[in-house]
Amino acid sequence: MDTLFTKIINKEIPAKIFYEDSQVLAFHDTAPMAPVHFLVIPKKPIRNLNELTEGDKVLAGHILFIAQRLALEQGCEKGFRVVVNCNEDGGQTIYHIHMHVLGKRQMNWPPG
Repeated sequence: MDTLFTKIINKEIPAKIFYEDSQVLAFHDTAPMAPVHFLVIPKKPIRNLNELTEGDKVLAGHILFIAQRLALEQGCEKGFRVVVNCNEDGGQTIYHIHMHVLGKRQMNWPPG
């Protein structure tokens, strides 16, 4: 699976990466929908939420933990939104699982 995110992980294309460890990478969205808008992606190529396996539970928890920690570091103490799109009807356009983290503005429900 070679996606835009694989190329970012491999440093083949530029991204505003601000966090990286052995399992995940976080970078600012190129078309932000909020004052804080970044993505957290696993380095392991998983197409979407439906393809998580039992063996991915620790990784999935790590992604969520890093999203929370980075949101707080970005000043989102008053609240933030974490979004995972899954497949076409869910709005997924890049088939490498990822979390959008948005904050520093009031979020509405339903999102629209």
